[in-house]
Amino acid sequence: MRVLSGIQPSGALHIGNYFGAIHQYLALQEENEAFYFVADFHALTSVRDAKRLREYVFNVIVDLLSLGVDPERATLFVQSDVPEVTELTWLLTSVTPMGWLEKSVSYKDKVQQGIPAEHGLFAYPVLQAADILLYDADIVPVGQDQKQHLELTRDIAERFNHIYGGGEDIFRLPKPLILDAVAVVPGLDRRKMSKSYQNTIEIFDEPAVIRKKCKKFVTDSTPVEAPKDPETCSLFGLFKLFAPEADRLEVEQRYRAGGIGYGEVKNRLAEAIISTFTPARERRADWVAHPARVAEVRAAAADRARKSARVVLDRARAACGVG
Repeated sequence: MRVLSGIQPSGALHIGNYFGAIHQYLALQEENEAFYFVADFHALTSVRDAKRLREYVFNVIVDLLSLGVDPERATLFVQSDVPEVTELTWLLTSVTPMGWLEKSVSYKDKVQQGIPAEHGLFAYPVLQAADILLYDADIVPVGQDQKQHLELTRDIAERFNHIYGGGEDIFRLPKPLILDAVAVVPGLDRRKMSKSYQNTIEIFDEPAVIRKKCKKFVTDSTPVEAPKDPETCSLFGLFKLFAPEADRLEVEQRYRAGGIGYGEVKNRLAEAIISTFTPARERRADWVAHPARVAEVRAAAADRARKSARVVLDRARAACGVG
């Protein structure tokens, strides 16, 4: 099957990105045709510095390659390298009811956070629909917070098919893939880990920074000797994502029996994070030292992505009478 997913270059990738998306990328590229893209058009709603955006895009490509996305198995491209996506966005916009966009949970949440209600933010789901439909994706790995957008993508595709299809489907309807076990990764303040909350641990933070951040993880005042519930403890929830099975079981047992303090768990969490990403950190240094190799990967992926995109766009153009 064809798998598609995008990641926005709005800052350094963090642990929530890894377990919410990248971990799935690595598994899905093994037996599927994978298309992964860096969503720089989407980032324009929040990043307004050209130099910084280019740096973010480069870093996300390098991060994904370092973490194990294989350019021989997956098409790792940049959204803006495929201009067909903007044309398809307009074709989809022409059939998307305003009411659908007004109900977007993501749009409402960001407005409540004080983010200006600009058209780019409002129309974000239509561009996202174009991202998905342009490559005939079968499945799209998404977090719980993006599930509504994928449902809207299917609604838009069905409406376009109904209006212009003449009994035939122009767009393939994608299905979501959600791993509920890691749908929400806790941040340092126990809310969902997100750059918006400034509660993240970056994947490629220096070890000293990771140790410092883990010490700041918000916990309650339960004393060391008292039993604790690992099922409701966000700190343990993050620890178990990294810890080897034996360590996880040991800490869980000590939680229930009492006798383990949050300080110890924070220290062990930090070391587990550092250990997990040490090989990727070494690979990243090599990629950064050879930017020409990164550019080659980007150019080759853009060529593959455009060839696939052109087939779908031409199909949509013909259906609605453009060109």
